[in-house]
Amino acid sequence: MSDSPDERSEAAADAADTVDAAEAADATDVDVEDVDHVAGLARVDLEAAEREAFPEQFAEILEYFETLDEVPEFDREAELVNVMRPDEVREGLTQSEALRNAAETEDGYFRGPRVS
Repeated sequence: MSDSPDERSEAAADAADTVDAAEAADATDVDVEDVDHVAGLARVDLEAAEREAFPEQFAEILEYFETLDEVPEFDREAELVNVMRPDEVREGLTQSEALRNAAETEDGYFRGPRVS
């Protein structure tokens, strides 16, 4: 009942594929606790329905990143070309001209609403 070397190598390859698939599944396994953690970091309050829907969506996003990891890297010398025009000094607005249409000014500056 001994297996031939070809059968053993096929079995080893199948086992490796199974392990790779399991590792890939582990990398994209996202549960509700992960969603809660990310929501806490982002300071976002989630409803129960969102907490249940997001693990699948997060897992899909992580799968996209795994796909990007499979893209081969290559070295390439970038041909950099300056696409910007050179700076030219031109006459600008005076302070009074700049503030002319401002809703509110104070001491020669724009005044905006309080932020906090």
